Amino acid sequence: MRSDTFADFEAQAFAEGFDEVLERSWPADAVLDAHTHPFALKARVVRGEMWLTVGPETRHLKAGDDFALAREITHAERYGHAGATYWVARKN
Repeated sequence: MRSDTFADFEAQAFAEGFDEVLERSWPADAVLDAHTHPFALKARVVRGEMWLTVGPETRHLKAGDDFALAREITHAERYGHAGATYWVARKN
């Protein structure tokens, strides 16, 4: 089931075993060099655009696109000229 509101996304994430759900916003042209997180995540871009690089693959993500990362996966992020906002569910 696709969740179209933050409340729906949050309820679905908790039902799937995620323990934290929040909205993150990034400013225009922000760049986060290669890093990891101590949690698994799934997310949905809801405004703007971003580029997510994992290994040799870079994905261009726009509003409506979903992505997921396992715990401790090295990745980099770059945000578009208008920045970006996404909903993220974390499994700590």
